[in-house]
Amino acid sequence: MATPSGSDSPKLYNELASWFHLLSSPKDYGEEAEFARSLLVDAGSTPATVLELGSGGGNNAYYLKAHFKMTLVDLSKGMLELSSKMNPECEHVEGDMRTLRLDRLFDAIFIHDAIMYLTSETELSVALNTAAFHCKPGGGALFMPDVVRETFVSLTTHGGHDSEDGDGRSIRYIEWTFDPDVSDTTYTVDFAYLLRERDRPVRVVHDTHRFGIFPRETWLKLLRDSGFEPRAVQDPWGREVFVGKKL
Repeated sequence: MATPSGSDSPKLYNELASWFHLLSSPKDYGEEAEFARSLLVDAGSTPATVLELGSGGGNNAYYLKAHFKMTLVDLSKGMLELSSKMNPECEHVEGDMRTLRLDRLFDAIFIHDAIMYLTSETELSVALNTAAFHCKPGGGALFMPDVVRETFVSLTTHGGHDSEDGDGRSIRYIEWTFDPDVSDTTYTVDFAYLLRERDRPVRVVHDTHRFGIFPRETWLKLLRDSGFEPRAVQDPWGREVFVGKKL
């Protein structure tokens, strides 16, 4: 999970940012990061530099930095602070994946689930153009949405972790994914966070995340329009992700 690329950011990326790694632990990302690494290598010429847009708390970069020189971009100052502590080797930039324009190109571009916070085709197209703008010709790009329209399923999940640094904090959550209107390009994910702190009563916080959802062919068309030669790939968890080679 990473930070939305919009101004209406959920509580998790603002006042609850310090809890992020208890909800979404870096330890849970090793297998997925290795899958992403393999696709980034296969997508184009062997990359040395990678730009991650919507890098969140740096959970993917924690593993990918062993293989690439990572530049991490996110809107949330709280997420960047978390990531900077965990990934001091990486360059961190505060920025929006829709408008970012750096003065250099990268061997590969990576956008994980922060892409889900783009809720219209226009927003998605603009972000893909940002990726293309920063990608070297012949370079690769990887986009990892949670779902496409064809694979969406309403579901409920739960999880959470206990702090290991002795501060006595723990989080448990229920996550409810639901699409109230299948005719539009959005769905909602509601979280109920139960937050425990030492010597304090458990408190409950409700947080709503609004995600974008698009058909497979929309993804492929917009990627082609932005200058990539794209293909859809199924990951080990049954999701469809998109790999592109910059033309």
